[in-house]
Amino acid sequence: MEGKKMKVAYCTKYGPPEVVELREFDKPIPKDTEVLIKIHATSLHRGDSRMRGLDIPGPFFMSILARLFLGFRRVGNGVLGMELSGIIEAVGKDVRKFKVGDEVWASTVWEKFGAHAEYKTMKENGVITSKPANLSFKEAAVIPSGGITTLGIIKMANIKPGQKMLIYGASGSVGSSALLLAKTLGAEVTAVCSGANHDFVKSLGADVIVDYKTTDFVNLGEIYDIIFDAVDRYKGEYKKALKKNGIYLNVDKSSDKIKKDQVLGLLAELKELCEAGKFKAVIDRTYSLDEIVEAYRYVDSYRKRGNVVITVV
Repeated sequence: MEGKKMKVAYCTKYGPPEVVELREFDKPIPKDTEVLIKIHATSLHRGDSRMRGLDIPGPFFMSILARLFLGFRRVGNGVLGMELSGIIEAVGKDVRKFKVGDEVWASTVWEKFGAHAEYKTMKENGVITSKPANLSFKEAAVIPSGGITTLGIIKMANIKPGQKMLIYGASGSVGSSALLLAKTLGAEVTAVCSGANHDFVKSLGADVIVDYKTTDFVNLGEIYDIIFDAVDRYKGEYKKALKKNGIYLNVDKSSDKIKKDQVLGLLAELKELCEAGKFKAVIDRTYSLDEIVEAYRYVDSYRKRGNVVITVV
């Protein structure tokens, strides 16, 4: 295996989509407790775009703190990508949970990202399980990280059937996942998105749809049990529309409360939901790894509906 190369999407520095270049890296070799995954598909999230462009909201010093956390010139080793699906190609000598040929899906958030590549090594006890049998590699590639975040946040609300929930940014990857999960739990969902995405969120089960470009939902006179800002972009007084003792969720702030020891359990729960037909992948567009700059441009446009897939094989 030594001396072999793999193709990666390498982020040369912080900046616009064009800072990402296709390069060759050495193909990794799994350590004793690691597996080597031949990646079939991965995703491109808004989170990848924000890290690539160092798009950090708030005062300037926040971007300085972000550089200290992510990397001074670029994110980590320069290879982004938060989730993947693929096949185990090799295993370390002490690996017991997986074998060569296993189809898997995984979140790489806790392993320095790296899914925008042909291969990825991961720890055997990382956030990785067998892929849901009823999902294609493309479908499985867009669920793990965003699904873990969304499911973890949704569980904080302890949704009861019949409760009213509003999702701001319901057409994005997190928002569409939240909509599907909320409907599975029996909530009455108001979806806030652009008018162009009306039919899309309706197809996912939204009960009421509000165009954020023409209407501020707080002016509708409705009171909600739960409000979920799935894009961390709402700037209004949401409390006016939230029931007393109601629950406010935010994709950035609430996700910080998800503990690392919860994530593997959440991934296993997502697998069960997918295999039971209660949760599905919502895919907008598919690009090849060679087209990743174009994919970044699309994600940066905020026109994305659901998820963007990057095919590797």
